[in-house]
Amino acid sequence: MSVKTDTQHIHLPSEKPTHPGLFQVVRQGSPEQFSSKLELQLGFSKGDTVVDLKGLTPGPKLYSSVQVSATEHVELNSDLVFMNHSCDPTMHMDVDRMAIVALKDVKAGDELTFFYPSTEWDMAQPFACWCGSSKCIETVQGASHLSTETLSKFVLSKHIKQLIEERDNQKA
Repeated sequence: MSVKTDTQHIHLPSEKPTHPGLFQVVRQGSPEQFSSKLELQLGFSKGDTVVDLKGLTPGPKLYSSVQVSATEHVELNSDLVFMNHSCDPTMHMDVDRMAIVALKDVKAGDELTFFYPSTEWDMAQPFACWCGSSKCIETVQGASHLSTETLSKFVLSKHIKQLIEERDNQKA
């Protein structure tokens, strides 16, 4: 299946689950609405590794990619592409260890979400956030668009911390 967006063509995973028994895609609305989500089929404790991210395909910055360093992105090319953003995430996309780690205790049926600016400096397709969290950033554009104070409330990847430090040093 693929979806045409305003600026690019995204290839989504097939109907066959890529991580059966671990999580499942819950499809809501049409693919063009980007309203599907990823739900756990098992419970995990805070700090547990939920899934290994090794072996993802390097590629350009796209709506369906994740930034893994200051200059590199990988394509999620699995059901993980359905992991939504939240300003109160259940998971950390730990690109330093190449793993998804539970940020809190989660149970079967809970949604896998992560804070997109924790890995993304400047997003390919910004969007309005509707997570409803008290920490909501309202517009998700990437870490470069958020203050250091706002970002300090979240678990961030090493490359994002380094880019924040570089940005803040340039302002000084």
